[in-house]
Amino acid sequence: MPKNILGKNALLSVFGLLIFLISCKSSQELIDDESEDAEIVFSEIPEEDSSSDSLRLALLAAQKEYELRAYRASSTRDFDILDTELDLSFDYQRQAVLGEATLQIKPYSKKQRELILDAKDFEVGRIYFLDGEEETVLNYRYDFKQLLIYLPEELSPEDTFKIRMKYTAFPEQNSGSNNLAITDTKGLYFIDPLDTIPGKPTMIWTQGETEYNSKWFPTIDKPNERFTQSIHLTVADSLKAISNGVLVKQTPLENGLRRDTWRLDIPHAPYLAAIAIGDFDRVEDEYNGLPVNYYVEKGFGAGAAKVFQHTPEMIEYFEKLLQVKFPWPKYDQIVVRDFVSGAMENTTASIFMEELRLTEREAIDSEWDYIIAHELFHQWFGDYVTAESWSNLTLNEAFANYSEFLWNEYKYGADEAKLKLMVEKETYFQEAESKQVDLIRFYYQDADGDMFDAHSYSKGGVILHMLRDYLGDELFFKGLKYYLQENALKSVEVHNLRIAFEKVSGEDLNWFFNQWFLDKGHPELLVEVDYSQPENLLITVQQVQDLENTPLYKLPFEVSWYEEGERKQRDFILEGAFQQFALGNGSSIDQLYFDEGKNLLARVRADNPAEYFVQQFQESQLGVARYEALDSLMTREESLLIKPLLKDALEDSFWSIRELSLQILLSNPEWIMDLGIEEKVFEIAEEDSENSVRAGAIDLLGALDPDKYFTAFVRMANDSSYLVASSALMAMNFASETEVDPELMERFAGETNYRILVPLAEYYLNNEVRGKGAWFRSKLPHLSGEGLYYFLGYFSEYFINFPEEGEDEAKKYLLAQMENSPQVFVRLGAFQGLLGFADDPKILDEMIRIAGQESNEQIKNYFEYFLQMLKDEN
Repeated sequence: MPKNILGKNALLSVFGLLIFLISCKSSQELIDDESEDAEIVFSEIPEEDSSSDSLRLALLAAQKEYELRAYRASSTRDFDILDTELDLSFDYQRQAVLGEATLQIKPYSKKQRELILDAKDFEVGRIYFLDGEEETVLNYRYDFKQLLIYLPEELSPEDTFKIRMKYTAFPEQNSGSNNLAITDTKGLYFIDPLDTIPGKPTMIWTQGETEYNSKWFPTIDKPNERFTQSIHLTVADSLKAISNGVLVKQTPLENGLRRDTWRLDIPHAPYLAAIAIGDFDRVEDEYNGLPVNYYVEKGFGAGAAKVFQHTPEMIEYFEKLLQVKFPWPKYDQIVVRDFVSGAMENTTASIFMEELRLTEREAIDSEWDYIIAHELFHQWFGDYVTAESWSNLTLNEAFANYSEFLWNEYKYGADEAKLKLMVEKETYFQEAESKQVDLIRFYYQDADGDMFDAHSYSKGGVILHMLRDYLGDELFFKGLKYYLQENALKSVEVHNLRIAFEKVSGEDLNWFFNQWFLDKGHPELLVEVDYSQPENLLITVQQVQDLENTPLYKLPFEVSWYEEGERKQRDFILEGAFQQFALGNGSSIDQLYFDEGKNLLARVRADNPAEYFVQQFQESQLGVARYEALDSLMTREESLLIKPLLKDALEDSFWSIRELSLQILLSNPEWIMDLGIEEKVFEIAEEDSENSVRAGAIDLLGALDPDKYFTAFVRMANDSSYLVASSALMAMNFASETEVDPELMERFAGETNYRILVPLAEYYLNNEVRGKGAWFRSKLPHLSGEGLYYFLGYFSEYFINFPEEGEDEAKKYLLAQMENSPQVFVRLGAFQGLLGFADDPKILDEMIRIAGQESNEQIKNYFEYFLQMLKDEN
């Protein structure tokens, strides 16, 4: 499952908002939160007073007892579910699942008399024990979380039996979440079940991770369980129903219903079971005979074909890389409304958030390959081989995260992949400012809130990259093949991964796994290069991280330099807190690069002068290093040094450097004339291969002279790329001498893409265009997530300026979104929009009421912070 993250063109305000919202607790805080005694143990144990030895020993014993109780062990396997058969229908009115479950089970390793099944918020009828043709009614106890079932006799691991029950599940009951990774816990979701929201489709879909599939069927809801399954779904015959495995039968029923049967003959973990039901378009594809289908709302099929177009190529690439065939009988990808995370890697049937629901034109700028690769790689790492506990979650997510790098490297080149790696490192470093925990964690409060973080994902992915860099490609991918084949259809812990790499490499790798997977933190390095003897440079490296809480690392690293345009490199291994390395280069070197390729998960301080980055930009053959150089000069505000580089930067082969140079020029548009690059900027706006770069050039021309380029903007506003068209429309708004033709703008009024709606809304506000209240309201049903978040700011401003256009209706809509939207960004956007109406005491009271019932603590804190400011002002 991926984090809730947006594409590379998302505005920075969203990321800033997330930084404000997300606060993480360390394992130390876990102890402090849960036990006052534990806090005393850590902070008040006397160390020198011998008279307190008895108290000290007692407190130490209490600490050890707490640690024993708090340890998150893998679930003990008392039983093994061999097969699950579900017969399901749905009561939309009550948002209930009407189910019959037949489970084939056997004791795992010991004789058993009592069976415990997870079954949350059910109404349960009789439970039967099936022995051949005979059925025996069983006694049971139920606390609305688990069923304790009394078996008719003590059974041994040689005894296989079946349990059958009818039940009604109510997923809506006792749901909700306090975290941003998985925003709800219903397990199964009815989307607009009573068809009350105009234009919104009715759907059913599931999301079982971590342990929420037991909200809709009885099971042993632990990641180290594994079973085959049959799911029968009774649905309206106008709908499509998708589940794991293969559709083996469709049976017409009376009253416009149909019964579909899906069968998965390969066992998988309970949290990976899934269904999705809706009025979908299905786009059929295939890879080497493997069915590959894309499901999306009616009318978006052409867009889905483009969004998911690389899936067969991804399967082919990952198969060749891993030397392990795609392990399942088909692969479906389903886009749904109101998903509670980014996506979920259900076996053979990944489900994605609605941001991937694009029209064919919107899909031109689709940047969703990363999330598609992520969920696909999970079909090997997570589904085929599964982490045995949530403590080992990174064994699923680090690989899925690293697949994004692997796909970028293969499809788009090393520069783009390395930029992705830099983003992952910075994501982890940002979290590490307030949270440093072991990657494999046996102490946490809540798996959803604590484990699905930048450690499990971003840090884990970078660690895999470092291991690959150390072992080399041949051994690294040979190790992955061994790991997958040895542990196929099994549950694993981190030692299984270490042993696989040790088996293929012949090397003891405990040092690597201990410091990276089983400990916290990262290296903080001071690097100094002595250039006094250019023919034999001396490199000094110090580890300055807090060694009380962080390891002293054994750290392989690379240094590189250039001789007459040829890149040279040498590898070393740091094994101490202070170590010096003689390069022995022979020829004279005036500049050396430490980790030029940005492979290390380390904070590096080298105290290089600004001129160092100028040379780095001019000579480095690595796009990521040139990007770093330009970015560093920009951060240092070295205007005199960065300005002469921009002409070459605009010609750089790496699109991200061209984009960054345009951003720098946007802050300094007067440099364009000084450098004589105006024609070059216009050429980029017209012809660059990357639409995001073209859009950046148009933004720059709009800041430079919007009247001069107005005619070009009119033409570019009709570009097939929404990124380009949006920038052109916004640039037209900046013209001061050229009057924008209202009829021209009205030609775009029928669009529903937020990139077009935002500049159009800007035009209406700047020109005080009245009579557009209905237009603003009409766009709301077409927007969601990121797009709706941005649009709500303009929406609220319009009705603040022109209350006669429907202020009361606008307030009502914003309050409803703040209270009821399942999407985090929308609730935030609605709140921010309501701040403009907060001088109305009734609105303020409603905002306070809704904020008080907000289930997500981070968002609630954000609400209360600004509401308190308003109260103080009043």
